[in-house]
Amino acid sequence: MAARVLSLLAKHKLLLVIAIAIGLRLVALVAFRQHFAYSEPGGVIHGSVAYDEYALNLLETGVYGREAGAPDAGLPPLYSYVIAAIYSIFERHYLAVAALHILFDALSIALLYDISRRLFPRPAHRGDWIGALAGLFFALYPYLIFQNLTLNDTALWILLLHLFVWLLIRLRERATYDRGTLALAVAAGLALGISALARALLPPLAILAGLWFLLKLSPRETLRRLLPVAIVSLLAPLPWLLRSYDIYDGFVPIALNSGENIYQGNNPYAAAVFRAGYDVQWLPAPPDAPPTDAPLQRNAFLAEAGWRYLRENPADALDLIFLKLLVSWNPQVTPLRNLRQGEKLSVDETGAVLIVSGEGSHVGVTAANAAYQDDSLFNVIGRNLHIVYFGGAWLLAITGVWLSRRHWRMLSLLVFVQISQTLVYLLFHPSTRYRSPTDPLLFVFSAVAVVWVVGWLMPLSRSFRPSSRNPR
Repeated sequence: MAARVLSLLAKHKLLLVIAIAIGLRLVALVAFRQHFAYSEPGGVIHGSVAYDEYALNLLETGVYGREAGAPDAGLPPLYSYVIAAIYSIFERHYLAVAALHILFDALSIALLYDISRRLFPRPAHRGDWIGALAGLFFALYPYLIFQNLTLNDTALWILLLHLFVWLLIRLRERATYDRGTLALAVAAGLALGISALARALLPPLAILAGLWFLLKLSPRETLRRLLPVAIVSLLAPLPWLLRSYDIYDGFVPIALNSGENIYQGNNPYAAAVFRAGYDVQWLPAPPDAPPTDAPLQRNAFLAEAGWRYLRENPADALDLIFLKLLVSWNPQVTPLRNLRQGEKLSVDETGAVLIVSGEGSHVGVTAANAAYQDDSLFNVIGRNLHIVYFGGAWLLAITGVWLSRRHWRMLSLLVFVQISQTLVYLLFHPSTRYRSPTDPLLFVFSAVAVVWVVGWLMPLSRSFRPSSRNPR
């Protein structure tokens, strides 16, 4: 009887992993309801208040803008439109948003499973087990359980990232160029273009994907497959770009928060703030920056100020980039420290980071940050749990990369995901929240290590251990 149950669970392991993911998120919703129930009286939003405001204004006025009836392009629009659709159906309720995010996570796990199955296609490579284990690591990942139940776009972004990677794999698998191949190329282009309306971070991955295609296909066949991807990806966000141009009478690179992010991550005080363990988002803009009521000019000014700092301070820039790399891949949750409610960050003329109360900075901490203060459950237990969980998965992933090195032509796509997204945030400013969407794809290598270990510990089940032969 036990053998039949185990056999049944093994046969339906993907459904089991998805069930575990859904169950854990529902338990978290109940156990920590006070942190997620922003729609109830006295509730506060963890994530981004802006998404809620954009969605509500969109429903009320039909205009995408932070101020009701006033169109803008302050943030990429996709997630706010999704939330507005949910609000229109279920009203403004945190459970509806949480259910949507849980659905996104379930779909992402299914894609992750099939990505692994396709990267390790032969039975001897046990791609099904690798995919199930990677999905389980995702399902159990404490950081993303909490993160994806709050009001932010992380769950949506993970789904778009996994969908794009899955479509690239499907596209490269096609032996001939036919209508099915073209359909996959168009779908990949749509995923790439639509993702830019959430976070414009996938183009570097698309460029590296060209190298991945060339490892198997000729330059001609690579171009035939990826040219439609590029064309469709440029056409998909075009209506939004034209709308923004009409509003501001100038080109807007998806949203007007890019310049601020570039400057915050690249200025004379950023390294000091990183070393102090805080997030550079608390840094004020230069005093000579254009005012907020001139957003196009302000965005361009801040972007140029950030790039100019890197150009004019190459030695400091190298130190800053190294710091950002440590912040991004730190096994601890970064930023390492959070401001308490009522505290603000400022930097004095010597570059020393000061934490002050009351006035002193353009940004303050709201009540929503209470969950991250020093004496909270998430800060005391959550941070230590993350060190153990992600640190262990990270070490397993390094081992998995080494063990699967013979398959580098196929698996390099997963490495390109990590490289491209790390490079993006080295140009901006990193944190665990920004790195975590790529963690499930990193867990594929963690799963490879586990499968190898189990294979060596089960000498009677040698077929469980991946073959040393190249799968392609």
